Amino acid sequence: MSSITETIPEMHSDDVAAIDELRDVHQKLKAELAKIIVGQDTVIEQLAICLFARGHSLLMGVPGLAKTLLISRLAETMSLSFSRIQFTPDLMPMDITGTDILQETAEGRREFEFVKGPVFANIVLADEINRAPSKTQAAMLEAMQEHRVTVVGRPYTLEPPFFVLATQNPVEQEGTYPLPEAQLDRFMFLITVDYPSRLEEIEIARTTTGGTLPQLDHILDGPSVIRFQELVRRVPVPKHIYEFAVDLVRRTRPKVDESPEWLKPLVSWGAGPRAVQYLVLGAKARAALTGSYMVRLEDVIEVAQPVLSHRVLTTFNAESEGITSIDIVKRLVDELNAETLG
Repeated sequence: MSSITETIPEMHSDDVAAIDELRDVHQKLKAELAKIIVGQDTVIEQLAICLFARGHSLLMGVPGLAKTLLISRLAETMSLSFSRIQFTPDLMPMDITGTDILQETAEGRREFEFVKGPVFANIVLADEINRAPSKTQAAMLEAMQEHRVTVVGRPYTLEPPFFVLATQNPVEQEGTYPLPEAQLDRFMFLITVDYPSRLEEIEIARTTTGGTLPQLDHILDGPSVIRFQELVRRVPVPKHIYEFAVDLVRRTRPKVDESPEWLKPLVSWGAGPRAVQYLVLGAKARAALTGSYMVRLEDVIEVAQPVLSHRVLTTFNAESEGITSIDIVKRLVDELNAETLG
């Protein structure tokens, strides 16, 4: 790791004030969601990081952990349009993107008119994305990557902000179409939604079995979200942070010299350059959300697991030993961090 003296560009006073504003907005956002969502603080923070970094998220968790409720209420607090697409084996691409239908005009002529599908929203929940066949998944992933859809050869732009949250059920595998690794790479974060603690589960039982859930205050709107997304891109990054991100990603690749010996029998494929981009963007967003005017090493470390865990493919040896990609990423981060501090 380089120890060269760095010159970090100073932030403009307007950007400093905007970061302070974003930090306060983030606190209000968490407070509003806490009125309905019990626990899941890490999940909420990771969703906010993805949103302000202009990334998409894949949420992994068993049914009943309030994934849909969390995402719909997140859209409510931001005054953004929200749509939910339940992926099923018979779902067709046109069910997502929309289609042309024949309409009669006032003059009595018949013309095709494009009717927009549910993907035309600011926040789209793709529920159980692994239940739909590849053709439908591809239509969704094109929208995520290009921010537009193509219907009968005509492109239609998706208005920003555009944020896709897909869920995948890890329990059932029959009748599912797992996302290929190349498509998983389109998601900035893999967010693991875990079971609540005992006290949280008691609170869930108490608050959700009574009256109607409260309405949440509107904290942000679309233009404000776009403004903060542009702000996140301007957060300064020291040179050693770029180096740390690159070194960490390179160590996930078993066939390069930088890869540690213990990793080679455990990993069949490592992360690509997109992982470096998402590590830096995620660190920028986390720094801004916590009120920091510069990316710190801890910001990269905090986003490493959701960025890398679905990009590191384990071997049969790792699976037989009960070693997951999360375990591998954690060890890589700990080792590189120790070297950096040493």
